[in-house]
Amino acid sequence: MANPKDDGPGLTFLGKLILFLFMALCAAGAFYLFKGRSGSGDPGAGSGSGTSSSASGSVSSSSGTSSSGKQITVRMAYGTEKKRWLQWAVGEFSKTKDGGKIAIELIPMGSLEGARATIDGTEKIHVWSPASSAYRNVFVDEWQLKYGGGNPIAREEALALTPMVFVFWKERYDAFATKYPEVNFDAIGEALHEPGGWGTIANKPEWGFFKFGHTNPNESNSGLLSLALMAQHYHHKTRPLELADIVDAGFQQWLRKIEGAVTGLSNSTGNMMRDMVLKGPASFDAIFVYENVAIDYLKNAEGRWGSLQVVYPAINLWNDNPYYIIDAEWTSKDERKAAETFLEFLMSEPVQAQSLVHGFRPGNPAVPVKGPDSPFTLYEKYGLQIDLTSIAEPPKAEAINNLLTGWQRIRSSP
Repeated sequence: MANPKDDGPGLTFLGKLILFLFMALCAAGAFYLFKGRSGSGDPGAGSGSGTSSSASGSVSSSSGTSSSGKQITVRMAYGTEKKRWLQWAVGEFSKTKDGGKIAIELIPMGSLEGARATIDGTEKIHVWSPASSAYRNVFVDEWQLKYGGGNPIAREEALALTPMVFVFWKERYDAFATKYPEVNFDAIGEALHEPGGWGTIANKPEWGFFKFGHTNPNESNSGLLSLALMAQHYHHKTRPLELADIVDAGFQQWLRKIEGAVTGLSNSTGNMMRDMVLKGPASFDAIFVYENVAIDYLKNAEGRWGSLQVVYPAINLWNDNPYYIIDAEWTSKDERKAAETFLEFLMSEPVQAQSLVHGFRPGNPAVPVKGPDSPFTLYEKYGLQIDLTSIAEPPKAEAINNLLTGWQRIRSSP
């Protein structure tokens, strides 16, 4: 009889073999099961986040962000006369709950430059904020001509007001006033053509020729309004300029005398004011700019080349710094909502009060202009005044277009 112990090792080996195969099969099954679940998850994730329908549906207009928390960016083209105020405002907005969801991208542009960039669609601008609404009707007309109708402005609001002013170096102003009893465009034109320059004007030949500047009307709103106020002055009118006023032969001849001698022609009012303060009387004796820009630089100038003197023209125009939310194919519902949220922030009393610090007259009527801390009180000695004598109505679109056409002919002809 066989010994039972002899079968033990054989059974043990067979059991081990069966156990090994069983474990291997289990491991293989587990591996393929795990792999199958992982593989089926990846395509699901890809189709859920990568398709256009899911991406477009993930943005919430109420929260201002996508469901993943991604910020909405509002691209705002603005005139540089508002640079200091807007940069401060964007910094403050970023600290708010809404500001954590909405990014404001400031794009500094001359007012007319911003209009053209908006119409072209190259910059995908959501908000256009020029210095004034003077170019509004031209902008709308050009938009409708290109896109076949429609109103490109979904919403508009006046952020802050500022008129136009002459800014002189105080020493030059005092000398100018000895010869010309009133600072106006007639006097500016005469001074530009004095054959001996400052030697004839005030016995100061070392000052050279009289130098007067404004910005380029083709690119900057303040340059355009310079031309408009020259026409208002020439025709002695506050009613809107009409085509007949612009094509008038006497006005064109008078305008040529001034514009043929104007220097500077910067594309930005802020940049021109900065150059005047930076380079001193060697660059300009006087310029024609926004009141707020002059206020913003009054103290800076005093520490470099002496005091500035502000003089208001007898007929003026308001620059209302409109905030235009653009209704274009590249502006989504959520971007428009975000632009409205930032507008509400800009119109709030604390932010409007800061606009006064930078020389603007706030667009929110709840914020007073007068007061002990107002720049109109603190800097009154420089010639600042709250009350203006006469405000003209904005020019008509055809007058604006022909002003620019006439100016281009003057500058291009010998």
